[in-house]
Amino acid sequence: MSTLLIRHADLLITMDDEDRRFADGGLYAEDGVIRQVGPTAALPTTADLVIEARGRIVLPGLINTHHHLYQTLTRAVPAAQNADLFHWLKTLYPIWARLTPEAVYVSAKVGLAELMLSGCTTSSDHLYLFPNGSRIDDEIQAAVELGIRFHAARGSMSLGESQGGLPPDSVVEDEDAILADCRRAIETFHQPQRYAMVRIVVAPCSPFSVTPDLMRESAALARSYGVRLHTHLAETKDEEAFCLARFGRRPVEYAEDLDWVGDDVWHAHAVHINHQEIELFARTGTGFCHCPSSNMRLASGIAPVKTALQAGVKVSLGVDGSASNDAGHLLAEVRQAMLLQRVGGDPAGLTAWQALWLATRGGARNLGRDDIGHLAPGMAADVVGYRLDTVDFAGALHDPLAALVFCTPARADFVVIAGRLRIADGHFVDLDLPPLIARHNALARALVTGD
Repeated sequence: MSTLLIRHADLLITMDDEDRRFADGGLYAEDGVIRQVGPTAALPTTADLVIEARGRIVLPGLINTHHHLYQTLTRAVPAAQNADLFHWLKTLYPIWARLTPEAVYVSAKVGLAELMLSGCTTSSDHLYLFPNGSRIDDEIQAAVELGIRFHAARGSMSLGESQGGLPPDSVVEDEDAILADCRRAIETFHQPQRYAMVRIVVAPCSPFSVTPDLMRESAALARSYGVRLHTHLAETKDEEAFCLARFGRRPVEYAEDLDWVGDDVWHAHAVHINHQEIELFARTGTGFCHCPSSNMRLASGIAPVKTALQAGVKVSLGVDGSASNDAGHLLAEVRQAMLLQRVGGDPAGLTAWQALWLATRGGARNLGRDDIGHLAPGMAADVVGYRLDTVDFAGALHDPLAALVFCTPARADFVVIAGRLRIADGHFVDLDLPPLIARHNALARALVTGD
């Protein structure tokens, strides 16, 4: 049995239902599962791994519920810097068509490392194109090596330009092959048990890149295996116009027609949803992932997060693709979410605690997990700590939780996942980042230039 003791945190935030907070707090875990949380004086005094957390704020690991890790290779591409979603996609599709298995693996490892450094311990990723022999396996390998909890969303595109879709025919797949590979991925990698490190999600890309038949078949397949469903929905006005012209339905109406609502579904973005659609989400248990920086970067709009939360909709946070953000700092998205809900005129549109809740409890709910998202006995020992003695937080320690959200987004000082120390003193314990970054940059240059 392996044991973990975190002690003497200046403040430990549990994010549990009672919002318990402990000064001079800590926790004790066995075999990756928390057994005790509370004041340090009430905890055991020894363990195999002891983390001294003085001068730190400690909280549950953050949960990222929408990403495209391969896009770390195409950040800030000049031709796509000032484009809306559809033009941005049309610019980048031909570049992404040159992806290789190595590029998928290396970009996933870099993107996940970046997330972990921000305090993320669980991430979903939506990979929806598989050129040149690339497979979902390539990014799962990267996640397993890093030791992060990973929900691999096996995406797909089947509606090419010749059939009225947005992507070029060169990057779409045959629908029978898509469904067969989804089955293979589930049967090979999905772990349904509590404390699972890898789970599979069925995730056709969007209304403008897959057919209604594939949406229906994907939903049926996912439900036959008991796995979750994910797609992009209601992200832009262009998507709304596409759905109205092609299907005679608004995006959410279209999703409902295809059985893409329910407590096993979470959508990405949901920027352009009305009150009736918010009520539908709340009534059916359908969730959505808010991606504030991406929505601002692509001029997509502002998702109605406050209204959705008030209606009882499940809302989580995502950094989205690293070519539409162009960062993978989940704590930065917490801050952006808080600020974006205030920009319309309500200074309490979203509080610091509510924004942090989206990245912890909200993420766990949308991923369908009851073992992560807060610190309590029986929960996974996924724990992060941030230093409070830095210049970024100077003068803000009247309220350390608010400081974490209001001030400059910090990097994590330590990250523990499943009871294993992954980052200590702000650095990975067993990953040499510089050569990984150098290889990533070489692959990025080759991808963009075509060399």
